[in-house]
Amino acid sequence: MRLILLIFLLTSAAAQAEDKVAFFGIFLLDSSLQTTELGQDPAEQARLEMLNTMVAERFAAEGYAFVDLQPAAGDIDRYVNLAKCYGCDSRIAQKLGADFSLVGEVQKTSDLIIAMNLQLRSAGTGDLVRGGVVDIRGNTDDTWRRGMRYILNNRIFTKEAK
Repeated sequence: MRLILLIFLLTSAAAQAEDKVAFFGIFLLDSSLQTTELGQDPAEQARLEMLNTMVAERFAAEGYAFVDLQPAAGDIDRYVNLAKCYGCDSRIAQKLGADFSLVGEVQKTSDLIIAMNLQLRSAGTGDLVRGGVVDIRGNTDDTWRRGMRYILNNRIFTKEAK
């Protein structure tokens, strides 16, 4: 809910932006023994929110406007993970009138081994426009933040990408 409110506020603030993006959020794919044995760690859900906020704020600062996802809520709710839905994110983004779809995933293998990715795709073609993947070691706020910062600074918003 906080992500929807944040995107709504940023959409209003960036209404004059040229490129429109449908940001579907960052999903957690957790196959770790820790979660199997102990259950979902609430701190990881908080970290997902932290990454969602971090990505939304950076895209807004770079001049992107966010489209309202509510008209496609039924389509979105059909999928557990829009980062692994074989292009559904681009198709939904196109229906919403966005230029791009934006979706990410954190894949937790263990508390030591975590991979994260972020993908910006053309809504019209589904082609990857910009994206990045990083492996991080450790399961802390700092390691998650550092990993996403690396993707944003070195894969999404590089001088070559602009």
